[in-house]
Amino acid sequence: MKNSSFSELGISPEILKAVNEMGFEEPTSIQSECIPAILSGQDLVGQAQTGTGKTAAFGIPAIQQANKGSKIPSVLILCPTRELAIQVTGELIKLGRYTDGVFTVPVYGGQPIGRQLNALKKGAQIVVGTPGRVIDHLKRGTLNLNNLQKLVLDEADEMLNMGFREDIEKILSYSEGKAQTVMFSATVPKAIKRLMDRFMTDPQMIKVEGKAETAANIEQYAMEVRDSMRTEAICRTLDMSEFRLTLIFCNTKRQCDKLVEELQARGYTSDALHGDFRQNIRDKVMEKFRKRKIDILVATDVAARGLDVDEIDVVFNYDIPQDPEFYVHRIGRTARAGRPGVAITFVSGRKNRQLRGIEKQIRTKLIPITMPSQKDVQESMKGVHIENIIKTLEAGGLREYIDELEPITEGNFTAIEIAAALYKMRIEKK
Repeated sequence: MKNSSFSELGISPEILKAVNEMGFEEPTSIQSECIPAILSGQDLVGQAQTGTGKTAAFGIPAIQQANKGSKIPSVLILCPTRELAIQVTGELIKLGRYTDGVFTVPVYGGQPIGRQLNALKKGAQIVVGTPGRVIDHLKRGTLNLNNLQKLVLDEADEMLNMGFREDIEKILSYSEGKAQTVMFSATVPKAIKRLMDRFMTDPQMIKVEGKAETAANIEQYAMEVRDSMRTEAICRTLDMSEFRLTLIFCNTKRQCDKLVEELQARGYTSDALHGDFRQNIRDKVMEKFRKRKIDILVATDVAARGLDVDEIDVVFNYDIPQDPEFYVHRIGRTARAGRPGVAITFVSGRKNRQLRGIEKQIRTKLIPITMPSQKDVQESMKGVHIENIIKTLEAGGLREYIDELEPITEGNFTAIEIAAALYKMRIEKK
């Protein structure tokens, strides 16, 4: 089902509207294969790394099939850490914004339990929690799983590695095999297989893994930078380099448009390429890029499919791709026709985990680099100006300019002082 659209997966119009507003153009491999299977009610084990889009793979069916309006949860999603529980809850809230009667509540350690008690008392159709806190609520009688229809274990191998085996087994036993059980795990060791044999009914196995290594002549870097500074990081990097054509990938159409506006406001010639554009508009944008009427192209994965420009010097991953396979396709747009290329991926905070998943799939470690400082950019620009001055001197044809400046040398200023003043004006202008 590779390259299918979200509309072909049996998703409700309300969720499709939310997905479209989030700017995603097509499902990842794990989403294409898992969403229809989960919607069918089948038990399932999805083997996939972090960063493959698995949250939507189980989140979309969870929202669509939750017992709307009921005060007792019909869906329980287990996560190994509070950070992942918060992340999953945030994604489900976005996906379910147009689906009435579905409310998602997170329960995890480190948060006052009173707040969680109040939220559960008001009623929740989906509960996202860590094993320890879920067990706590079950003991208190504040979490009722009598009407549980769907149980999801996200990053099951990680939960086992963290010592949650007994808690997981206890929670699984509450459903007594009556709830559809869905498990996602990067690996499927014996401990996972024992859970499958004991608590799952003829589960379907779906495995998604990287299929290709990246090209050897691409220098691959990971730049640690806050999300709010990503545009600034691009600008500083470009100002320090001699890159001619730049390709930037974003995960959503909305981010593409926003980034182009920010780059144009800073004086960079750029344009966007995404699925909202008609084919004739896409062709015009591509023609401008090939002819260097624009230096920067900002694109989504779908729009850039089939993009064939040999002279792209650098690829930026403004967003970490949802699927490791997308990463391979993205950076493969540079280093064409025997030329070297550079790929820079922005990471921060929890996104480092996504990057580790990509590195594991492509069997390559990205080289960590820091965002250039303003001083780095200024020093680099000085070197460029000096080179340009030398080239201009070597080219000759300076007689008329010498005649213009010669009278100044007869005053209080030497020739070198005049040259320094002109150089300073040039530097400060930048």
